[in-house]
Amino acid sequence: MFEVAKLAGVSHQTVSRVINDSPDVSAATRVKVQRAIDELGYRPSNSARALASHRSRTIGLIAGGLRFFGPISAISSLESTARSHGLFLSVSMVHEALCTQAEFDGLCDTFGEQNVDALVLLTPTDVMFRAACRAPIAQPRVIVTSTHGKMSVREGLALAQAEGRGPTAIVGMDQWGAVSQVVQLIANLGHRNALYFAGPQDWRDATTRLHAWKALSVTRSIRSTVIHCKTWESSEAYAQMNHMLDYYGSIGSLIPTVVVTANDSQAVGVARALHEHGVRIPQDVSLVGFDDMPAMDNLFPPLATVRPDFEQLGVAAMREVLYLLGEGSETSFPASSHGVGLIPAQLIKRGSLGPVPRR
Repeated sequence: MFEVAKLAGVSHQTVSRVINDSPDVSAATRVKVQRAIDELGYRPSNSARALASHRSRTIGLIAGGLRFFGPISAISSLESTARSHGLFLSVSMVHEALCTQAEFDGLCDTFGEQNVDALVLLTPTDVMFRAACRAPIAQPRVIVTSTHGKMSVREGLALAQAEGRGPTAIVGMDQWGAVSQVVQLIANLGHRNALYFAGPQDWRDATTRLHAWKALSVTRSIRSTVIHCKTWESSEAYAQMNHMLDYYGSIGSLIPTVVVTANDSQAVGVARALHEHGVRIPQDVSLVGFDDMPAMDNLFPPLATVRPDFEQLGVAAMREVLYLLGEGSETSFPASSHGVGLIPAQLIKRGSLGPVPRR
């Protein structure tokens, strides 16, 4: 840096300002310093900068649920937002159901040895959320999760904010608001009898959606039967829907007029079972999914579903990191609940959802 400063005829502080893209440098000086940097082939040393500033400009990310569509999209926006602020994202992936506290703590220790400035923790399951809250992390942490689960957000925050630990923020998707949109629309279309396919209850998204469905469907006088699934897989939903169709047939009862699933994979399995039994969508039974996974608009008929804004979720999480590091303003969320800043989701109306059929 001193050699660059000597060649450019400026102070080494000015060189530092140019490297760090400070606005307090004139355009002419910036050009002169950059020419000297190019001529000398100078490259800043991240290790030296970290020692001088006590900042590594690195954010650690521990993520689960990467077999599914949403977290990948959120991580992509996390990385791009971090990069736009001169930060580097270092990623560790874990199995969302099998991760132990010891494994989680070990990853946090490894990131601590790397001197990361903060941690972002994508915790879709109760196991991961509990581990993220209990981990003795001195740096700021931002937890991405849903509002409901076996451990409440209040309990989690009490653990995370223990003495000697860094500040904590929690962000998530507005699952309750999304389910409210679904319930309102199917009620307006005249549906009063529904099947609801719940996701695996160790996933906090599934728990939140189920709680919201039970509470909100009652307010619109919708009678519902809940099918509890152990996985998100279409094959299990297919088998469960076949069982329900056989059951209704055996007792001579009409099937409900709408099926709502906790994710799109389940909706695909349900659609297959209905088709194989000669049940038309939406003429006989309407179908609604959740997540708007790729190709859902090309099902036959195209699937009505909820589209969470995973990209905005990643952006919001990184903005919370910047705020906790004192490098950005406080994040403004459209909604919040249980201490969680929430990102909205949008109900996408497509051909699988229609008015209640005349029977």
